[in-house]
Amino acid sequence: MIDRKHKKLIMLSGGGTGGSATPLLALADYLQADYDFIFVGTNFGPERYLVETTGIPFLSIVSGKWRRYFSLQNISDIFKIIFAFFQSLYLLKKYRPDLLMSAGGFVSVPLAFAAYCLRIPILIHQQDIRAGLANKLMAKVASRVTVTFQKSLTDYGPSALWVGNPIKEIVVDNSSLWKKYNLDQAKPLLLILGGGTGSAFINSLVKDSLKTLLGFCQIIHIAGAGKRIEVEDQPNYHQLELISHDDFLGLMALAQVVVSRCGLGVLTEISNLGRAAILIPMPDSHQEDNAAIFENEKAAIVLSEKKLTTTIFTTQVREVMENKKLHDDLCSLSKKVIKSANVDLRKIIDNLLS
Repeated sequence: MIDRKHKKLIMLSGGGTGGSATPLLALADYLQADYDFIFVGTNFGPERYLVETTGIPFLSIVSGKWRRYFSLQNISDIFKIIFAFFQSLYLLKKYRPDLLMSAGGFVSVPLAFAAYCLRIPILIHQQDIRAGLANKLMAKVASRVTVTFQKSLTDYGPSALWVGNPIKEIVVDNSSLWKKYNLDQAKPLLLILGGGTGSAFINSLVKDSLKTLLGFCQIIHIAGAGKRIEVEDQPNYHQLELISHDDFLGLMALAQVVVSRCGLGVLTEISNLGRAAILIPMPDSHQEDNAAIFENEKAAIVLSEKKLTTTIFTTQVREVMENKKLHDDLCSLSKKVIKSANVDLRKIIDNLLS
C-alpha cells in the first residue's frame, strides 16, 4: 500500500527486457527509506518477475515500438502507442506520482509524454553508450537526463549529467546460497547468463559445451523464461529460467567466472562486484559498444558470436579459471569501468522534488 501522507511517490518505468528494470530497482532499494515506488512495465517482459520479487507494486500498459526501418508492424504499433498514451494518463492521474523515472524501453515513451502533459517531472537515465530511440524521444520532454558513460553526454546536450549507473549493494550469505542451489564448495562456479529474455545462441553453446565444461567446473545457467534446453540431468549443472535479483547478485559474487550478454544492467553488476567475465555481445547491436568499453580497458574477455565455436568457448573459460594472473587482473580492472550513480541520482531526485 502506498502511503502518500509521508513519502513522495516515484513511478519507475521500463521493460521488454530486464536490462531497463535492474538499475531502477537498484536505485529504489537505495532510496526506499525516503520514497515510495510503483513500476509500470510491459505485459510480456521479465520485468514483472524482477519487480514483484522486491515488493514494489507492478502495473502494465500496452507497449508499441517504432522501428527505424520499414515494417508493417509500425502501422499496428502506432495504434498501440496511442492507446498506451491514454492508459498512461489514467495511471498518472490515479496514482499522482511526484516523479517519473525511466532507464529506457518503448513502454516508457507514451508514459513520459503523458507525464509531460500533466507537468510531472521526468528523469531519464541512459545506460548504454549508444543512445536508444526511446530515450532520445523521452529526452525531448525530460526535466533531466543522466548517463552512465561520459561519452554519452554528446547525445543529449548541455542538460545531461554524467553520473554512472545505479548499483544495488549486497551482503552475500555464502553458506545459504551454496546450500540453496546445491552447489559443491570445492568446485569453481561458472555462472552463464543469456540476458533478461534469454539467448538461444548462448543456450545452444552451453548444450554443446556441457560435457567439456563439467570436466573442470560446476555451472549455474540462467536460460531465460521458457527457454530451458533439453539435456540429461547432471549433478554439477543447474539450469534455471529466472531467479530473484538478490540471488542473481549473490551467485555472481560467488562465481569464479561469469559468461554473459552485454546489457548495461548486468555489466554494471559485473563491474561493481569485480568479476572475471567472458562477454558475448548480441551481434550488430548496442551490446557490442558496451562490450568494447570493457575490452578497451582489458577488463573482460570479449568473444564474437559470429566467430565463436565450442572449442574456443571452452578453452577460454578454462584459461580464465586456471590462469590466476589473468583471472585476478580481470577482477581488478572490471571494478574500475562503471562508477556507482546512487549518490548523484539521490541529489538529482531530491532537487527535482524539492
